[in-house]
Amino acid sequence: MYEVGDKIVYPMYGAGVIESIEEKEFLGEKCKYYIMKMPFGEMKLMIPINKAGSIGIRAVVDKSVADRVLNSLEEKNVEQTSNWNKRYRENMIKIKSGNVFDVAEVVKTLIIRERQKGLSTGERKMLNSAKKILISELVFAENMEPDEIENIINYRIRV
Repeated sequence: MYEVGDKIVYPMYGAGVIESIEEKEFLGEKCKYYIMKMPFGEMKLMIPINKAGSIGIRAVVDKSVADRVLNSLEEKNVEQTSNWNKRYRENMIKIKSGNVFDVAEVVKTLIIRERQKGLSTGERKMLNSAKKILISELVFAENMEPDEIENIINYRIRV
């Protein structure tokens, strides 16, 4: 169980801080929730504590793992299929996994594709979402500002 002040990752949304733990009644049933504040904007999420494990909630990675993630952006590009639908589905599975290395790979491959051939509207939205998810976690792990992390990501990805 996580505590107030813990930094956690919610797959598909990104990292945030547990601001409070509250009990709410929903459809006649009382349940405890983590109230998670996201670093971007004023968004807050309510996460049912009893489902946190099955949702994929996990602690933010530490600095050494974050450094490895950033270094992985410099590695040779991973080949992806030219079939848009298949590529989109594969990338969505990686983002939903909540694995920071998988999310970083999606960001890397989409940025490279954007620089080489451009992206469709759907893939551009996916890139923006994946980038936000990745940046939100690295902000906490590296203790840096979002724009600093984004600059590092953009610098390390080579075509």
